[in-house]
Amino acid sequence: MRLLIATTNANKVREIRPLLAQLPIELVTLADLPSIPEPEETAHTFWENARIKALGYAAATGMTVVAEDSGLAIRALGGEPGVQSARFLGPNVPYETRFEEIYRRMAAAPRRGRHARFVTALCLARGEEILFETETAIDGTVASSPAGRNGFGYDPTFYCALLDKTTGELTIEEKTWVSHRARAFRDLARYLQERQ
Repeated sequence: MRLLIATTNANKVREIRPLLAQLPIELVTLADLPSIPEPEETAHTFWENARIKALGYAAATGMTVVAEDSGLAIRALGGEPGVQSARFLGPNVPYETRFEEIYRRMAAAPRRGRHARFVTALCLARGEEILFETETAIDGTVASSPAGRNGFGYDPTFYCALLDKTTGELTIEEKTWVSHRARAFRDLARYLQERQ
């Protein structure tokens, strides 16, 4: 079986590959294929965006496709950046600028607390059929200040009390143990294993 991981994010691919490594499947990424127009993520939920991407790339390639939509939802900010995490403040805005804006907004609403959640919705599709879906999350808080150079995206801002570190400070082994994305892909691996 060939499985297309529908992302252009090399950091995500680096995290995903080991989670599916024991399966007898050939993993392909968008970087391995000729350029394909990216489906427009117009939905208001992680679930819907994951479905848009999985079904869009399945239709474009004829392959079995796994797509995920993930992001950081901060309670004090009404769930922002949420489904707009990758496009918060604009599609090409550096994460450091995004961090500054999050901390600026948090300072304006100190009584609302620091609860945050990393969410991943994952969808596996072939043709027009959704074969499998899962949604996973990890709860934590917005760190008092960004810390750590590991990981990517919002990792330096997300404090994981279980390990007393931001996800930007976690080793790859620690992140694989607790991460929302790792949990979703472990769910997918179990689904695929059961169907071998």
